[in-house]
Amino acid sequence: MSKILVIEDESAIRRVLIKILSEESDTYNVQEAEDGLKGMEAIKREDFDLVLCDIKMPKMDGVEVLEAARKIKPEIPFIMISGHGDLDTAVNTMRLGAFDYISKPPDLNRLLTTVRNALDRKELVVENKKLKKKVSKNYEMIGESKPLGMIQEMIEKVAPTDARVLITGPNGTGKELVAHWLHQKSPRSAAPFIEVNCAAIPSELIESELFGHVKGAFTSAVKDRAGKFEAANKGTIFLDEIGDMSLSAQAKVLRALQENKISRVGTDKDIKVDVRVLAATNKDLKKEIADGKFREDLYHRLAVILIKVPALNDRRDDIPLLVDHFAKKIASEQGTGAKSFSKKAMDLLKGYDWTGNVRELRNVVERLIILGGQEISEEDVKLFASK
Repeated sequence: MSKILVIEDESAIRRVLIKILSEESDTYNVQEAEDGLKGMEAIKREDFDLVLCDIKMPKMDGVEVLEAARKIKPEIPFIMISGHGDLDTAVNTMRLGAFDYISKPPDLNRLLTTVRNALDRKELVVENKKLKKKVSKNYEMIGESKPLGMIQEMIEKVAPTDARVLITGPNGTGKELVAHWLHQKSPRSAAPFIEVNCAAIPSELIESELFGHVKGAFTSAVKDRAGKFEAANKGTIFLDEIGDMSLSAQAKVLRALQENKISRVGTDKDIKVDVRVLAATNKDLKKEIADGKFREDLYHRLAVILIKVPALNDRRDDIPLLVDHFAKKIASEQGTGAKSFSKKAMDLLKGYDWTGNVRELRNVVERLIILGGQEISEEDVKLFASK
């Protein structure tokens, strides 16, 4: 059932709109408000899937209603109702976030088509939010240890800003989780999050991957291609394993950070980009700088905020929580029943030297879920998780 609110001070127009909508579908629950103030009271009180709102009204006009509603419930689509002299204002309301406008007297087909499209858009927004929550669950930060708590506090402070962040730590500690949370808790969260594994791309292709290329720039460049920086415009780019990036690519990244513009391989034409840059590495970049393998000026541009992700051995108190999380997730993925771990089994896992960190722990838990008994025992751990 779609809840629709009609805000219109002319009773005749209001009755016509309600009649049209009610006869169109028995899934429309149509409510009414005779002026902007009563309309806002209804919006604050209830959740609507769509609002049809007149522009010229006493007490509070439609533009004021639209602006006030978008501050508290920005997901509600608004269709503005305009008189002949209100067309310029109606067009302006779309810049303020209205979905569309219809003129008085309302054309039946246009009204119903606009309403259906607006409701479809609302449904899409809701689905996207659900999907985003699912995505977020894939990047949960599990643990209650002090080192993890310090990282979470820093994320809360840094995420709302556009500050660049360099994330360091050994392989398998979850540096990408930190990057995802920095993006998801930022004002850019609705825009793209683009990941680039600098270690996985051949050095001769990294510049094309990051900045794109024009047709004919090199042998296999058969057409123009946008790079990752362009794809991340208005959003976030995460440069993972940046310590493996070539010096020539580093110089171009530095320019992008300094000037907020890039140029595709094969042309000098500048392209403006608005991108927040997050980077990660398992290398000691200061040693890389001393060895001439990493640019010091780029390091200082990237490391405005430095977040060091601890090794699993430094947060052993989180191991039971991580094991429980992975066990449930893996059992769900494998379609098997949930399995528990005995206290001795858990104590044994807590005592291991986790050189592969959280990634290694997940692999071990998966092995135990598949091969171990209904309750994972100390013997199972010794047999299937032998270090």
